[in-house]
Amino acid sequence: MVPSEDAAPQLDVDQILADPGVRIVVCCGAGGVGKTTTAAALALRAAEQHGRRTVVLTIDPARRLAQSLGLTELDNTPRQVKDIDVEAGGGELHAMMLDMKRTFDDVVLQHTDPAKAADIFANPFYQAMSSTFAGTQEYMAMEKLGQLHARGEWDLIVVDTPPSRSALDFLDAPARLSRFLDGRMLRLLLAPARSGGRSMFSLVTASFGMFSKVVQKVLGAQLLTDLSGFVAALDSMFGGFRQRAEQTYRILQARETAFLLVATPEPDAVREAAYFAGRLGEERMPLAGLVLNRVHRSAVDSLDAATSLAAADRLAEAGGHSGAVDVLRAHAALAQQAHREKQVAARFSEAFPQVPAVSVTAQPADVHDIDGLRTIGAAISRP
Repeated sequence: MVPSEDAAPQLDVDQILADPGVRIVVCCGAGGVGKTTTAAALALRAAEQHGRRTVVLTIDPARRLAQSLGLTELDNTPRQVKDIDVEAGGGELHAMMLDMKRTFDDVVLQHTDPAKAADIFANPFYQAMSSTFAGTQEYMAMEKLGQLHARGEWDLIVVDTPPSRSALDFLDAPARLSRFLDGRMLRLLLAPARSGGRSMFSLVTASFGMFSKVVQKVLGAQLLTDLSGFVAALDSMFGGFRQRAEQTYRILQARETAFLLVATPEPDAVREAAYFAGRLGEERMPLAGLVLNRVHRSAVDSLDAATSLAAADRLAEAGGHSGAVDVLRAHAALAQQAHREKQVAARFSEAFPQVPAVSVTAQPADVHDIDGLRTIGAAISRP
């Protein structure tokens, strides 16, 4: 027996979007489940239907959001979306895309003088870390969220989390950066800067001794020099990184934040959503509900797959009914798919029966404009 879709409480997305106490909505889940589209649709609905001044932050490298919103491009600065209907609500919609390196550069500029900033920007290790270092994108997404929140310009911030290997990377980024900054090797590299600025090479025979010789042999003298210079230049900023990360983490735990899990009725996506739900519970972060995207439904629930196939076989034997046979077999395939999807979705509702959920029917075409986002927003809010 397959549990009913109504087994879980019904998620009221409009109630979340209209609540003035909710200032942040975080859409999270595995890659490829429609997080970007969901985030954009929710932000558009908050502006048009609920009169909220909304900004949506995406970390999607495919730039689908810009195209859907009718913008030629998105960058690290919020851009207002003009062609929206605010007659009823009177809100505004702004959109932006995280530029990881520019966000890192902005942080450096805000917390050091221009001369030191120039030295940091020229450092090869910084150039690599700010562009490709594992976890930098997730951490900078947290930085940007913290910046937007601190500005106080927005009634609602909607976040599309990074398309990471794991959706949990977004939550783990601050702790991972702290481990990096507090690591034993990094503290050893930082020691000369804190003790008078002696060069790395003088440490080969002094403070580091054999450790420095081994590290230099493994990493190479130039990389070790670059890393040492990077650490020394950023020394005064380390505490600030950690402090801001912890502050944003506390915001994510607050009543003003609502996490929405986004998944498709596929085993991997539902498994990831369940794992994330468990993690949010452990971290005492407010999980508002699950949005189950791309759900297939039969228009005739009373006609199951077996009955449909049997009828198709009888008509095929009788002959002269090829069109009806094709329709019945197509219906059977759809009914079988819908049945499988209900079984997969039930795994989440059985594990988290208290989490509200809403199912969004699969659309006939990809979303590529404002009207498509409105359709998705309406489907999420009025399933």
